[in-house]
Amino acid sequence: MSYNYKLLEDDELEYVPVATPEEVPNGSRLFVEIDEHNIVVFNVADKYFAIADVCSHDDGPLGDGEVINEYEVVCPRHGAKFDMRSGAVKGLPAIVDIPAYPVRESAGQIEVGIPQK
Repeated sequence: MSYNYKLLEDDELEYVPVATPEEVPNGSRLFVEIDEHNIVVFNVADKYFAIADVCSHDDGPLGDGEVINEYEVVCPRHGAKFDMRSGAVKGLPAIVDIPAYPVRESAGQIEVGIPQK
């Protein structure tokens, strides 16, 4: 099962401002909660990516994991790997993708798109 919200149309998403670009400099990450969504926003080479802050292997936090191979994050608990661009599993022990959220800059804000209720 894939949770890639990038596949939804913009009219199916609600974009929520989470920070200014200055608050998420290159190489950093920001943890946010939007409704019931716990999300981590990464800035990699001045591009923003947002994924759920949860490992699908054991529901542990993912956002503090090491970033490797430019766009992969490694779960700090058991080493599962996920692509922060899509939420796709890249390494065991996880076998289920995690949610990925579209990110855009608008009016001086970083905004994360979440599915409308």
